[in-house]
Amino acid sequence: MNEQQDDLLVLFTDYLLNERQYSPKTIVSYQTDLKSAKRFWQDSGGFDGWEKIGRRDIEIYLQHLADQNLARSTQSRKMSSLRSFYRFLTRRKIVKIDPTQTIILRAKERKLPQFFYAPELKQVFDSLSGTDPLTLRNLALIELFYTTGMRVSEASNLKGKQIDLDLKIILVHGKGNKDRYVAFDDQTKAALIKYLEDGRKQLLNDQEDSGYVFLNNTGKRLTERGIEYIMQKVFNKAGINGKVHPHELRHSFATAMLNNGADLRSVQELLGHDNLSTTQIYTHVTMSHLQANYEKYFARNDKKDEAK
Repeated sequence: MNEQQDDLLVLFTDYLLNERQYSPKTIVSYQTDLKSAKRFWQDSGGFDGWEKIGRRDIEIYLQHLADQNLARSTQSRKMSSLRSFYRFLTRRKIVKIDPTQTIILRAKERKLPQFFYAPELKQVFDSLSGTDPLTLRNLALIELFYTTGMRVSEASNLKGKQIDLDLKIILVHGKGNKDRYVAFDDQTKAALIKYLEDGRKQLLNDQEDSGYVFLNNTGKRLTERGIEYIMQKVFNKAGINGKVHPHELRHSFATAMLNNGADLRSVQELLGHDNLSTTQIYTHVTMSHLQANYEKYFARNDKKDEAK
């Protein structure tokens, strides 16, 4: 029985890989979530097969997740994995009734994305004034994040042939093999040219060129984890304290675009979001910014007026 059920997971994995063309990281996430659910049911009195799981089993599992005090986002992701799996099984007529279809998980409270203000970013850019190859790389990397809104995985896998310096555009290979174009400004162009012509050649150091734009100090492709480490180090050195992540530069890009009048659809395209609802959370950020400025500058909100 277990071997047969494992075959269903293999079948689902093949579907995610070949038909949906999901990334290996996403597929591992699905596998982890499904194996975790299966393990829970096995430990709770036995597991007789995916087709035997009913609505009540799903509810008990969700209660188990809640009892663990897992983040709402984690609970939602695990439930989403089960929904996708059972949708696949019912469409393949392996399971007659989808036990997840009537389950409603209360929507999690959406946290506003963290972003950097313009003076903070200027502080960082001003700190990267050196001409050594690593500083040139770091400046080009952070400029690129801020002016394009690219994901850290997209920057890590970026190759030189994707960049058109004359038109100042990049062909980005995004999530789910979805391509899009992003633009960048003259300041980013200058940082990229300086890095590509001077810094990158030194980092490559006569090694075989893999074509990746951003390299580490041994001439190899800069990994996502490497980029995260570099950004944390650069920002902290520039006086920006606390935990820092490249995704906050993506948030900063989106917030700056909307604050300066860009329409939501354009920002959606530039970020590579499938759904407009994903982009809409940035409108809450800009509204918060607007409200803060209103309360600060509107005359009747001046505390001195209240005293008169």
